[in-house]
Amino acid sequence: MNVRRQLLAAMFVVAIVPTAFAGEKVHRLALQISDGAPEKMTAVLNVAGNVARLYAETGDEVEIRIVAFNAGLNMLRTDKSPVLDRLKSISESMLNVTFDACGNTRDNMAKIEGKKPEEIPLFAKATVVKAGVVTLIELSEKGWTIVRP
Repeated sequence: MNVRRQLLAAMFVVAIVPTAFAGEKVHRLALQISDGAPEKMTAVLNVAGNVARLYAETGDEVEIRIVAFNAGLNMLRTDKSPVLDRLKSISESMLNVTFDACGNTRDNMAKIEGKKPEEIPLFAKATVVKAGVVTLIELSEKGWTIVRP
């Protein structure tokens, strides 16, 4: 076998082996936070951490999106979040956990507070989506499991 064929064979094995040992599917979980209570925010973060750890232990892949809207958006506000340190810790240690912030809620909070939406400070790793509920609907339609702890 020439060197080129050996290289191609090795690349094929490297591409196939991880799939053979990993789970058959990627698990997708969206966690809803629409409540402003710190214990609800903590519960959402606990669920994200527990699910991420469990699948890591079994070798399965999991994607977790935390979708914050209504009073739950306060979880992602750097000026109000009672769980900001935990957010930072999770986002640094669990790269498969992401955060979506409802743009409609942010706009409404800004109006109430007499600010521009961009003046509502959000956690740096949060992605602003147009509407949190619509995001959850679309994720559900794509096969994601939606949970509200």
